[in-house]
Amino acid sequence: MAYESFYQGTQSSLDPQYGNFVGYRVPAGQLGATTSIQTANQVREVTNLLNQGIKNVEVSVIQPEIFEMIPDQHLKEINRLSKLTGSETSLHAPMIEPSGFTQQGWSEIERESSERQLAEVIERSHQLNPQGNIPVTMHSSAVPGTEYMPWKDPETGKMTEIPKKMIAVNKETGELMPLIREERFYPKEIGEGKFGGKVYTPEEELNIANHSYWDNKLSQLVFYKNGGDELLDKYHLLVEGEKKELMTGEQKQAWNLRSNAMIYFENTQMSLNSLFNQAYKLANDGGKMELQKAAEEFTKQYEKATKNKEGKKILTNPAHYSQALQGLINNMQAITNDRDISPKIYEPIEKFTKDKASDTFSGVALNAYKKFGKSAPIVSIENPPYGTAISTAQDLKDLVEITRQRFVEKAKQQGMSESEAKNAAEKLIGVTWDTSHISMMRKQGFGPERLIEEAKTIAPFVKHVHLNDNFGSTHTDLPPGMGSVPMKEVLKELDEAGFKGKKVFEGGNFFQHFQTSPHPYVLEGVGSPLYSMMNAPYWNQASGFQQGYFSGFGTYLPEQHFSIYGSGFSGLPAELGGQIAGKQSRMSGTPMD
Repeated sequence: MAYESFYQGTQSSLDPQYGNFVGYRVPAGQLGATTSIQTANQVREVTNLLNQGIKNVEVSVIQPEIFEMIPDQHLKEINRLSKLTGSETSLHAPMIEPSGFTQQGWSEIERESSERQLAEVIERSHQLNPQGNIPVTMHSSAVPGTEYMPWKDPETGKMTEIPKKMIAVNKETGELMPLIREERFYPKEIGEGKFGGKVYTPEEELNIANHSYWDNKLSQLVFYKNGGDELLDKYHLLVEGEKKELMTGEQKQAWNLRSNAMIYFENTQMSLNSLFNQAYKLANDGGKMELQKAAEEFTKQYEKATKNKEGKKILTNPAHYSQALQGLINNMQAITNDRDISPKIYEPIEKFTKDKASDTFSGVALNAYKKFGKSAPIVSIENPPYGTAISTAQDLKDLVEITRQRFVEKAKQQGMSESEAKNAAEKLIGVTWDTSHISMMRKQGFGPERLIEEAKTIAPFVKHVHLNDNFGSTHTDLPPGMGSVPMKEVLKELDEAGFKGKKVFEGGNFFQHFQTSPHPYVLEGVGSPLYSMMNAPYWNQASGFQQGYFSGFGTYLPEQHFSIYGSGFSGLPAELGGQIAGKQSRMSGTPMD
């Protein structure tokens, strides 16, 4: 059985699974590549890609200051190059947070600024293809978001998923608050006989944060009002019914101190008015109804503390005023303690950013449609790396649906018919699905089947694809088939949903590390046919015909090998009886003559 020790040889290039082929074929005409993000000289970048035979080029300038350095003439020149070569162009917009968040928090002013910036990007992108609907990729968000993890229900044994970390946002200030699933230890009741911890979920932490906010605010008002009550209790009886001009020195001092109590009460009401206004704006319908009842009750009590004098209401009874304030505080505490109607000052970042980002994207799309009509660029919203807000398929789907709805509402307000607005919204607002971004959920413990589910959920909304592979741990991009993304199943879900757009590989990092074009490996990974009829041979076979070897050892079986070490004695050096002149030793390089 000595033959078992023989070398079996390399894998045949005629094998359909040769190389990094993912098992699902994509025509070369559907594939594309991105330009370098590091330079404003995008004309040179586009030319380099066109010279490689790439038919779909994505101008990718993600830094706003570099995008601003690109002259309009260069965008028009790229359009001319596309016409000359029969290629198509897309654009990756600069990274501009659409919801209005900055390092200082959220503000409506920043959101409006983002909308203007993105509207300008869309307008300039139209120069790349004035006749067609060029997809312009814009990230849905750049702020941290909720992360889920697989979880087995101990009672049913079924696998599900639960939030591991949630980000909450204060809707008034825009401040972010991380809420992490963790075990906490608090004192137990006396006599229970044991001490243990409880796992608090992010949802429970969110409820605690909302309750604590109102409780702390109202407790501060009670503490401040109590200062007025103490002065009132101590000095009110000393001056009650007395005329100030007839008071003794001690009584006048008591009068002044009682007046200070009124200052406490008035300041309490000012703060209470502000808190009531905040609560009413944030409350649901049930909460608003209860707050209205509390306001009516306060008005009745307040009337007892005043009397009309010369057409004005004058506070005459500090005790009744204090009771009215305490009654309103008590009612607000009851309302804010009721989870069903309590105003929510904190809410999950996804809900907040969907509301704000949809306002931005709908305004950008409508502005483009008004300027360019049916040839307006497509607002293609991309899922950011998993762990960022609005990074899952369901969240992105929700964002697109809300954005389309707001587009219709805004368009109707400007005189557009509902049918025209709906058709325009579905055409011009969609998704760029990045396969490597969603793959990063693998680091939380999800398997490849979860990525397939994500693709199926989002597939009906996809206008453009970033066909990137990775291993799910970090934000890296490899050609298809070189990572662990289930590309075959993902591509199948997209095609079955009717996706007809382009599949672009973002190869900047790949080129940086390997100093070679990634496009041949993309063609190999998706097994593109060499000919347009989708027949063999395919690129995953052609790589074998070229004897390419990507592991870093270089060309194997070189021609010089046979001229020096070929069969027969004639190939030996002259000093060994062969015909090759022995000018120097091949061992040391020392001349032998």
